[in-house]
Amino acid sequence: MRRSVRTVIGLAATTAALAVGVPALSTAANASTASAASASSDYDGYWGPYWSSNHLAKAKGYIDVNYDDDESNSVHITGKLWDLDHRTEDEGGKCAYIKFRVQNWEDEEDDWSSSFKSYKYCGAGGYKQFNFYRYDVAQVQAKVCQIGLNSSYPVKCGSWHDLYNAYDDDYDYEA
Repeated sequence: MRRSVRTVIGLAATTAALAVGVPALSTAANASTASAASASSDYDGYWGPYWSSNHLAKAKGYIDVNYDDDESNSVHITGKLWDLDHRTEDEGGKCAYIKFRVQNWEDEEDDWSSSFKSYKYCGAGGYKQFNFYRYDVAQVQAKVCQIGLNSSYPVKCGSWHDLYNAYDDDYDYEA
């Protein structure tokens, strides 16, 4: 997660000055640091690993959220999807599958968009890299499953996991 070093140093200096009874000096540098800290809503971090319910598919990656203003952002998601099912298709083997869902700012909380992004990888023991962007997003979640080679229906799905949720204080969004 990104943290401003200047903000930490500025807060430490202000705290130290108040502790010894010395009034903190108000300078342009202090004012700009304080306004930058309150306007900053950017977030980045690693997510996963997340698994299918039978642990034969796995995904993990990185998310980077950059804000232009309160409800205007770009979300960049990268990662890898592993197929850990070494069985053949005739033996019941399946491919790895990951599905991402987003909630846009104009929607109610937990009212997910009907469009989603998904990736499928068939290659036991290997992985597929993925990389995509979404814009003006309040929440992003991922679910790892398995899917048949020629199927449209995922099976053995794990649960939905938050990659980013502006409504949750853990992700540093400040309205």
